[in-house]
Amino acid sequence: MTRIATAKAASSTAIRAFALAAGLVAATILAMPPTAFGASRIKDIADYEGVRDNLLVGYGLVVGLSGTGDDLTNAPFTKESLVAMLERLGVNIREQGGAIATVKPKNVAAVMVTATLPAFARQGTRVDVSVSAMGDSKSLMGGTLLVTPLVGADGEIYAVAQGGLAGVGIVATGGGGGGAGGSTTVQKGVPTGGKIANGAIVERELPFEMAHLEAVKLSLRNPDFTTANRTAQAVNAFLGSNVARPTDPSTVQIMVPPEYRGNVVGLLTDIEQLRVEPDQMAKIVIDEATGTIVMGENVRISTVAIAQGQLTIRITETPQVSQPSPFSTTGDTTVVNRTDIQIDEGQQNKLSVVPHGVTLQELVNGLNNLGIGPRDLISILHAIKASGALQADIEVM
Repeated sequence: MTRIATAKAASSTAIRAFALAAGLVAATILAMPPTAFGASRIKDIADYEGVRDNLLVGYGLVVGLSGTGDDLTNAPFTKESLVAMLERLGVNIREQGGAIATVKPKNVAAVMVTATLPAFARQGTRVDVSVSAMGDSKSLMGGTLLVTPLVGADGEIYAVAQGGLAGVGIVATGGGGGGAGGSTTVQKGVPTGGKIANGAIVERELPFEMAHLEAVKLSLRNPDFTTANRTAQAVNAFLGSNVARPTDPSTVQIMVPPEYRGNVVGLLTDIEQLRVEPDQMAKIVIDEATGTIVMGENVRISTVAIAQGQLTIRITETPQVSQPSPFSTTGDTTVVNRTDIQIDEGQQNKLSVVPHGVTLQELVNGLNNLGIGPRDLISILHAIKASGALQADIEVM
């Protein structure tokens, strides 16, 4: 009896110890910042204030075209640019009295050049540029962009572009048979635009020093109160202090801790790998032009009955050949159209009930059971929203 009592006491102690350990584990899990299996890294949902690209634009000339350049009569800006460029190079094509001589080259085109200046781009760094025709040039294939300064929004020159165009579309034309409808045209891509890989050299740097910042701001790409608060909680849990706080739905301000002073890059490297569960509002996005419907996960609907039906008239013409009887001296062979008319009044469509609080999958299944297409589904969603049964915003693109 003593051994049995001792065994029972030991077993009870072990159970209490196990329960205590399980409680400690549960408390630790509850104290951790909220995460989920589908959580995203901070670097994928937020940008750092000050770390951004800048847009550049310039005007230039493309030469070396195979007779597909601008018509200088229709594009006077191309002619003026050509004359100005030649004069800068020491070539004078003006007649006595200052009038411009008659020039009609077919291998020159005026273009707009655009590029993106990355953050922290240093002098000598190369960036890609895009070239687009401005005049009536038919194609930029085989052309070379001459030296073109690229300016920013402040009017300062930050890069200079030049080089041969690549990736220009292909156009093939041909005629056949001598008839008016015998011409054939094959076009692939857009021949009046192209790109130059590493076609611009950075000449001016944007001054921005982040190593000694005292505070860093995160800008959420999809502003949301809950996401901003969760991001601040994740950063504070990682650093062990309340240095992060959301200032608005799109901004989280982080004070640089003493151990990261002078090493803001190291701080951002550690923070951007933290995972946060982004929250999103219930929204339905509709593109009526293409009939595209995108529903968010949190879309909910109250109990509502839906019926959809429309009158469809289908007319089919089937041509048949009518011939006279064999050895008949009268009658001609003619083509007779046989017309078949079918009317669908939507009698098979019944009233369907969508229950309260269904999930997105259940909502989609219920609407699909009505046997309707995307166009009719758009009308139904608008009607449900108008009735007040749809707990989501509808955004029409």
